[in-house]
Amino acid sequence: MDTVVLSVNNVSIRLTDERWVHITEEHCELAGLRLEVLETIGHPARILAGGAGEVLAVKEISLGKHLVVVYRKILKDGFIITAFLTSKTQALLRRKQLWP
Repeated sequence: MDTVVLSVNNVSIRLTDERWVHITEEHCELAGLRLEVLETIGHPARILAGGAGEVLAVKEISLGKHLVVVYRKILKDGFIITAFLTSKTQALLRRKQLWP
């Protein structure tokens, strides 16, 4: 079942079952974190610009470990592309911050 969550900009962002399977196959450490992925879209610590029009929602989920959810907005809605965990925040800090 597809899930929709509102971003901080009130845009509906979809997470499809197909995409969730893809994410968890590539990043098995996220298998039990579907709710956290959705919460990161709705309540991120910050939003960064991607390299090709996508947006990165970032939230620290444990000390030094950040969940990054990559999504694309298209007019009034959007969709999640991928998600991953990282402790390498220096790479994130080089990106343009869009929010807050």
